[in-house]
Parts: sequence; C-alpha cells; structure tokens
Amino acid sequence: MKRNICKMYRMEQLWIVGSLLLCLTGCGTKAASGGEGVSGQAPAAQIETASAQAEYVSEQTVSEQTEAGQRVALSYAQEFTLDRYDNGCTLIGISDGTYYLVVPEELEDIPDEELKAGVSCPGAVTLLRQPVDQIYLVASAVMDMFCELDGLSSIRLSGTDAEGWYIEEARAAMEAGDILYAGKYNAPDYELILSEGCKLAVENTMISHSPEVKENLIFCGIPVLVDYSSYESHPLGRVEWIKVYGALLGREEEAERIFAAQEALLLQVEEELAQAEGNAAGSQDGRPAVAFFYITNNGAANVRRPSDYVPKMIELAGGAYIYHDPGEEESRASSMTMQIEEFYATAKDADYIIYNSAIDGEVGSLEELYAKCGLLADFKAVKEGNVYCTTKNLYQESMSVGGLIQDIHVMLTQGKEGQMEYLYPVE
Repeated sequence: MKRNICKMYRMEQLWIVGSLLLCLTGCGTKAASGGEGVSGQAPAAQIETASAQAEYVSEQTVSEQTEAGQRVALSYAQEFTLDRYDNGCTLIGISDGTYYLVVPEELEDIPDEELKAGVSCPGAVTLLRQPVDQIYLVASAVMDMFCELDGLSSIRLSGTDAEGWYIEEARAAMEAGDILYAGKYNAPDYELILSEGCKLAVENTMISHSPEVKENLIFCGIPVLVDYSSYESHPLGRVEWIKVYGALLGREEEAERIFAAQEALLLQVEEELAQAEGNAAGSQDGRPAVAFFYITNNGAANVRRPSDYVPKMIELAGGAYIYHDPGEEESRASSMTMQIEEFYATAKDADYIIYNSAIDGEVGSLEELYAKCGLLADFKAVKEGNVYCTTKNLYQESMSVGGLIQDIHVMLTQGKEGQMEYLYPVE
C-alpha cells in the first residue's frame, strides 16, 4: 500500500498526503511495538527492504569490479570516496556502505539501468540526477559547505528553525521563506517534505536513533545521504567533505579551491612551528597547555574527549590539550562531563583556557565567567590573562577549521596582540 501511495504522490496526486501520513504513523507504531511489516524487521532488513521498494535504488548489487572510475585522491578524509567516470558521472561512496551516482543533466536521456551498469562498487547504487535541489538539510554542519559553494538555493527544507541558525545566510533565507522548516531529524514534516518535491535528505548520524524516519523517506522515493564528517579523525578531514557536496552540485572545482584554502592555513601553521626554535613552557612536551570547555547549567564542566577534533586542532596549532586519557582515544562521543572538582584538578595549571560558547553563548567578561564558576578565578591562565572565548557560530561554521587552527596558533604565539576571527580575549 505504501509503495502505491508514494507512486501516486510522485504522479502529483497531492490529495493522498493525509493517507500517506497515516501510513507513516502506522509504520512508526509497528516499529516501536515490534509488530509485523517492514518496521518490525531487524534494522538491516528494514533498510534492505525499503531500498528494494524505492524506485531509484539499483535492483542488483554489484559484487565485482567492472568498469573502474578514476578515484579522486583525498588528503585527509577517510569516511567517503569519490570516483569520476568518463561520461561525467561521479560515484560517492560513504563509509556506511551506501553509494550515490551523481548524473549530470546532459545525460538525462540515458536510462538508469544503463548508467548503473557502468558503475563498479560493492553495494546498491542510488541515482541522483542533477540538478540535485529541493534538499531537506538536517545535518547543520553541512549548511556552511553549501554556503561556501554558493549552493544555498539548492536547499529548500531545514531541520533547524531560523532562530537556531548562527549562519546569517541560512537565517536570512528562512526568514525570507526561501528555506522552510521541515522538522527535526526524528520528527520530520512528511507532508511538507513531499509537497515540496524533495530530491534528497542529508542527515547527520543522529538518524541512527530514528531508523524508521530513514525508512519512511526511502519508501516515498526520497534518497537519504548520511553525513559522516564528524567521524573523521583529522580536523581537515571534516572540511574535505565539501568535495562530496561539490560533486552533488556539480561544483567540484570550487570545492577543491575552497578546501585548498583551508589546508593552506594549516600548512602555514605547520611551517611556522617547524621554523620556531621552541614553544612556551607548560606541558611535559614543552608545548603550552590548553583547556577547552564550558560550564553546564548544573555547575559541571563539559570538556572535549581526546579523540575529538578540537583537541587535535589545538595540537596542530602548537598546543597541548590539557585532558588526556588513553582509554578515551577510540570513543565516538565528542565530549564528556566532569565534576567541577575533577576539572579543577585537571585544568587549573593550564597556560590557556578557551571557553566554548557554542552551547550557552559568548562570555563578555571575567565577571561573567566567574558567575558560571567561581573556582575559575584560581586558574593559572586566568591569573596570567590568557582567557579566550569562541564565537558562538563555531560549530555551524564547519569550514572554519583551518581558520580556527590558525587562530589558536596566533593565541599561543602572539596573544592579545594577534588578529583572530574565531577567538577573542576575555578581560
């Protein structure tokens, strides 16, 4: 029945939206209760069945190499691959085992089966015919990449409302009605998504907690691409995901140029570090120790795990992250909460502290900082005037990685006299 409803909808018979939503609601109920039907199956089986029913998914799985495309060399990213074919198609491979063949407009008359036959990959292929627009963007870290690529017009639906955006272009587009709020990742507005002719949903890894949403989108013929940039081990690996979205939009050259500019900032810092005779004293390896945190509403300290990209940016900038636990290196979680006494013992001797404003806003003075936690007044960095705060748009501005590494390096080498974009001194 679902398949028929989705087909009817794709034939622009919009009167069936109400029935479709009832079907989706029923699907979610069965998923929760473990009842029969697609949603009652194991997650892997659910996705496989839904994929088989979606018209855009290949009916055959390619298990052998047939015609290899030209593999694009990546500098840092490990969670995706790109293969370019002579006919202009680009195959995007994601680390979760999904594959997307981006087909340029000039091949619009080529049948799907013929295009898929020329692709070599170990999984089913989802066809994405350009222009890839009317996108439902849930992965907020990806918005900055679309803005950098001048591809904001390709996004029609957002999983973040206007007030939740710190990226001015995104906020302005929503206030103007060019981008519509279509619900969070776990509660999308299916009626709106379908009525707007959504061609692609870009989700973050949180969708794994609501697999029924992915199933429902696929049942209705909407491809789902999950962004795994947060899983990249190197900070510039996150930035390199702009090449994925450059391929979607047909702006590969722009993506290469934008990425190269961010990489150049890192290479400049590395060159300066290599030429420097030494670093300021602080940690055991001679590098200045840096604490990165924010104070929670209940008075605890939220710090980044050593495996997160922020500690690695600190290290690339010439500093040493204050918190290190070998047992945390393989954790996928980006942060952890420490009781204030434990945090005090760990970070009180840090040479620099950076307050993370992404959660509760920027800190304008030391008095505001003390109001959050009076113990911070006893920190070495506070006494020596080495307190900095991030600008509140840091998380959403995913293309700022190279700039932030440079800012941290400036902080460590020039202090308040240096010019910084993503950090500012707190006095």
